[in-house]
Amino acid sequence: MSPSPSIAIKATIVVSTKNRKDDLRNTLTSCLEQSGAVETIVIDDGSSDGTSEMLASEFPSLTVIRHHQSTGYIVARNEGAQQAAGEIIVSIDDDAIFTTSNVIQQTIAEFNDPRVGAVAIPYADINRDGVERQRTPDASRIFVTDRFIGTAHAIRRDVFLRLNGYREFFFHQGEESDFCIRMLDAGYVVRLGNSDRIDHFESPKRDTRRMDLYGRRNDILFAVLNVPFVCLVPHLLGVTLKGLWFGMKIGRPVRMARGLLFGYFSAFRYCMHRRPVSLKAYRLFRRLRKEGVVELNRLP
Repeated sequence: MSPSPSIAIKATIVVSTKNRKDDLRNTLTSCLEQSGAVETIVIDDGSSDGTSEMLASEFPSLTVIRHHQSTGYIVARNEGAQQAAGEIIVSIDDDAIFTTSNVIQQTIAEFNDPRVGAVAIPYADINRDGVERQRTPDASRIFVTDRFIGTAHAIRRDVFLRLNGYREFFFHQGEESDFCIRMLDAGYVVRLGNSDRIDHFESPKRDTRRMDLYGRRNDILFAVLNVPFVCLVPHLLGVTLKGLWFGMKIGRPVRMARGLLFGYFSAFRYCMHRRPVSLKAYRLFRRLRKEGVVELNRLP
């Protein structure tokens, strides 16, 4: 059940869904089992498989925002944050579950340092390799990283709104890194969590064409929008060469090249949104990406 209106809501779980009715049922059941003052908001992003009817009959207490046409999960997550009553926004995909009732409360406790803007919640891709990721190496200290994954993270709502959330024109992939470097520039870090984990039942059938196209496109956009001018050219060169090399490695060079060209074309379209971070923030982001995990006390 949703918490009483008289109880201050500590966290809001935002779930964006489209045509995954049966998976969504498991997700929402695990959301409702979370302890403490937690609300759940579901964004039904244009489903046509009976999701709307299932929500009305099986989860009538939840807040549901219905889109008659799909707007994409990035737009949905932004909308969920706008509507949230909780101080902390927790994101979980519609094909994932909280493994215990304690995940949210454990994660809220990890915002005990004012520099922590987001927590990367431990998770495992069950259908891929089952390896647990995003867990801190030492629960007694605060360790930070460069990003979180969309299906398993929590963010301070005030920070998220102050930074205007995710850039919606990223559309698919890469919005987390873009947000995290902007958050780092504002003085906040991503903390590795130590809660009970999230299990992600990712479908093995993925649209690699779209992933290749938008993955490489958004690598270019990330650079053009965020990288300081003095570092922009070498960063773009590195991203371009790495994208082409990766395409050759996996046997999809043409797709990668198209994605990169799409990125440079999109850079002209969205260059008015360029707000480069400070050189200090950029160098720190690069360090975190290279080292993977750094203790907070070791950061400048």
